[in-house]
Amino acid sequence: MFGYYIDLAVRSLLRNKVLTALMVLTLGLGIGASMTTLTVQRLLSGDPVPEKSERLFHPRINPRPREGYAPGQVTFAFTYIDVMNLLHEHEAERQAPVAISPVKVVLPGSTNGPFFGNAVLTTTDFFTMFDVPFEYGGGWSAPDDDGGSNVIVIADAFNEKWFGGADSVGKSVRINDRDFRIVGVLKPWSPQPRFYGVDLDGRAYGDGESLFLPLQSGLAAQMGTPDINCWSNVDQDKLKIAPCVWLSYWVQLADADSVVRYKNYLDNYARAQMRQGRFYRDETALPNLRQFLHDVGVVPDTVKLKTGLSFGFLLICVVNTVGLLLAKCLRRSSEIGIRRALGATRGAIFAQFMIEAAIIGVAGGLLGLCFAELGLWGIRHQPSDYASLAYLNAHMFLMNFIVALSASLIAGLLPAWRASDVAPAIQVKAG
Repeated sequence: MFGYYIDLAVRSLLRNKVLTALMVLTLGLGIGASMTTLTVQRLLSGDPVPEKSERLFHPRINPRPREGYAPGQVTFAFTYIDVMNLLHEHEAERQAPVAISPVKVVLPGSTNGPFFGNAVLTTTDFFTMFDVPFEYGGGWSAPDDDGGSNVIVIADAFNEKWFGGADSVGKSVRINDRDFRIVGVLKPWSPQPRFYGVDLDGRAYGDGESLFLPLQSGLAAQMGTPDINCWSNVDQDKLKIAPCVWLSYWVQLADADSVVRYKNYLDNYARAQMRQGRFYRDETALPNLRQFLHDVGVVPDTVKLKTGLSFGFLLICVVNTVGLLLAKCLRRSSEIGIRRALGATRGAIFAQFMIEAAIIGVAGGLLGLCFAELGLWGIRHQPSDYASLAYLNAHMFLMNFIVALSASLIAGLLPAWRASDVAPAIQVKAG
């Protein structure tokens, strides 16, 4: 019986090719627009460390001066003094400060020109805390952190370009006239978004950083950072004592009790700094990774607005499809009446029209997939840091057809009900 209904539906749709094409096009446009914007929003709002994001936290304190304070003002970065205080008290399971520094790298003995990229200045807990995978070697040790050893970890893309993908552990690179010995080479690793830096604007997506080295080593080599916010005029070579926030700081906590204890520790720390005259407010917070991404607005409001508008457009397309299906139903009233007079039940008529709507939905989904791919192709050619990642994955591919089928079935409910409610006696008499 199901095959019979499909055959009837196909025959009916082919009899009205222009109307059928118009319904498929209408639904396809709505699905294509909504899938394009939804794909972008899912890309921007993804969880970069899904297996442990609930255990990663970005503490928040407020070291800013009394002047210029606005209620609700949020500080996401830390001064060097506060980072060192928190690091040395070891209240978290793991902890890592992070700064991003632009660098020029030269390979000793190489005839190639210099490499310009970004380096992550951090501590050894960074690799374990964020589950960073290694191809060769590993991270540096805690004594390397404390002693400011000239050691470095390089990304797989850097290793591929400059060392042909071979095991380069033990070789050296030169930054600011200092030689750094390679102790580890990463496997491909670039979480999206790259949440760990201070300023996510403009570099939260796309390829990851190329180099990772101890914070103290980077400062000794006079590596600066563009992500600096000071409340007095200072030189960047005095970042250790400057009244500036420029470091991100992450901690890993084992369980809910650890979170409570660490929050109490932050509160006590802020109050202690107030007693010393360094802080003027005891504001603290301890958002986890997903809350932090929400707080910094990693998904722009414009993207959310576009997604809402695209689904509004899809709703308009569904309403138009309802109107077209109703018009088609009214034109077939005599046919429906005769089928009812010959013994077809209301349920059979309803099922037939719902199958027609489902076929339109599948066709609209295929067309919508083409429109979505075209829209994402356009996004990939925009000057955005996430543009190169705008592709439909398997999940969004499946979502495309779920939305298409759901939209078409919703659109078909009213026409199918009206068709099943046609009185056979009136139609037979009129015929």
